[in-house]
Amino acid sequence: MGSAALEILGLVLCLVGWGGLILACGLPMWQVTAFLDHNIVTAQTTWKGLWMSCVVQSTGHMQCKVYDSVLALSTEVQAARALTVGAVLLAFVALFVTLAGAQCTTCVAPGPAKARVALTGGVLYLLCGLLALVPLCWFANIVVREFYDPTVPVSQKYELGAALYIGWAATALLMLGGGLLCCGAWVCTGRPDFSFPVKYSAPRRPTATGDYDKKNYV
Repeated sequence: MGSAALEILGLVLCLVGWGGLILACGLPMWQVTAFLDHNIVTAQTTWKGLWMSCVVQSTGHMQCKVYDSVLALSTEVQAARALTVGAVLLAFVALFVTLAGAQCTTCVAPGPAKARVALTGGVLYLLCGLLALVPLCWFANIVVREFYDPTVPVSQKYELGAALYIGWAATALLMLGGGLLCCGAWVCTGRPDFSFPVKYSAPRRPTATGDYDKKNYV
């Protein structure tokens, strides 16, 4: 039961991380306007994401605009789009691989092959976390570098948005869950007695008197 518990916990963490990664990918808050002036009264706040930019007025009104041209985007935005979407799709594939190799399913016969399938699912989730971590750190590095660059006008300075923090938390969950899946598969391979218990009972046969035999075959 130890390896089965690790697999279930790892899969739950990976699913939560996958949802957080999708949320971070869609939110337009990768960059947020930095207020560096002494005047604390601001008329609007600008958000920038991978797919759109939004302007939030001081009255609470928000207006968003989807980017018109993909080719007109900066290199980091195009790369972040490709890597983030690739990570989301990879997590989708890892889900089916993990379910096929999980001890609580019967897609693959119990044995070393089943443990290897579960191990593959955990490795895919680890790769998914690393793949999603690249655009997040790349974007954060650009924002911080431009923030401290004296040649960049104050009106064009941005801060780290909430989507980056959500993405970092999601990648941590994906990598932690993938690590637990790998550990569960490794334990199951080395200690078969730790695997999910499966018992088979033979059907009861009728006796000469017409009653069923009470003996259980395990």
